[in-house]
Amino acid sequence: MSYQTLKNKIINGDSLKELKKIPNETFDLIFADPPYNLQLKKELSRPDTSKVDAVDDKWDQFESFKSYDEFTFDWLKECKRILKKNGSIWVIGSYHNIFRVGATIQDLGFWILNDVIWNKNNPMPNFRGTRFTNAHETLIWASKSEGSKYTFNYQSLKCLNDDLQMRSTWNLPICNGKERLKNNGKKIHSTQKPEALLHRIILASSNKNDFILDPFLGSGTTAVVSKKLGRKYFGIEKEKNYFDATRKRLDNTNVIKDEYLDTLQNNRSKPRIPFGSLVEMGLIKPGTEIYDQKKKVNAKIMVDGSIKYQQSEGSIHKVAAKIIGAESCNGWTFWHYKSGNSLKPIDDLRQRLRPTSQVL
Repeated sequence: MSYQTLKNKIINGDSLKELKKIPNETFDLIFADPPYNLQLKKELSRPDTSKVDAVDDKWDQFESFKSYDEFTFDWLKECKRILKKNGSIWVIGSYHNIFRVGATIQDLGFWILNDVIWNKNNPMPNFRGTRFTNAHETLIWASKSEGSKYTFNYQSLKCLNDDLQMRSTWNLPICNGKERLKNNGKKIHSTQKPEALLHRIILASSNKNDFILDPFLGSGTTAVVSKKLGRKYFGIEKEKNYFDATRKRLDNTNVIKDEYLDTLQNNRSKPRIPFGSLVEMGLIKPGTEIYDQKKKVNAKIMVDGSIKYQQSEGSIHKVAAKIIGAESCNGWTFWHYKSGNSLKPIDDLRQRLRPTSQVL
């Protein structure tokens, strides 16, 4: 199968068989929601004896831990083969399976980057009152290898979180309301994942037009969100009723307009330009005075790009940190230069040395 035959397609088939047909290093990102192997022995019921709509599907049942581990090894091995060198994979699970899956991920040479806790705002209660309420699921995020230059849209995630670093605990509701797929009032899929969860994952670890795989597509959330966010997708689903529901769901999904798909660029992806380069290029001359934003502090620039303030000398960052009494300080935003009758941050000068495509 080629990229063109896979792009924006879903297949009704056995995941392991279909994965083997895919060429090496095809996908930028993989999201996998495999069977959890919940090992339910009997029906769950509420105190009023009504039946709980639990996960008791045949696709979640395995003869033993050994058979589940073999299944896990087989599909993860194929995923590693078809993941690009700098790609990454997300796998979601519960306490029933995630530790076994995590061990296999490491055994296969993936490099675990984070485990993320999806803390459910509205979890199903523990009706028997014999254990804690299961209020979370765990996601493992891993790169193909330790040296992979994986995608992480740090600035976008920070912006998504009101300018705070995104933490590894995510408070999101389970899938409900109009988003939940139903047939005659009954859930079509017992473990349909919310679009909000996949939105965050795809935004975090892929870029526009990247190719995303979901080997256990289920109700199709990965494909739907990928389509919305301008990514290419490919999904495999064994159960025909899930496949049909996903196909219908995709037909009713619209792509967000291209003009709204731009995301913030990571600072670390910009070319590194030292302050000394500004002196070398003549953008700012030795002897020039630079100031803090309120013009209460002034320092002079030396020929080697260092600066002097009273008895302190060093880099723009080191001197600024000493002035404010901190361990570190971003000198690019602390120091300003005169431009006519106004002060501008010296970072404005740095932007002139960057290619046009790199400027935000």
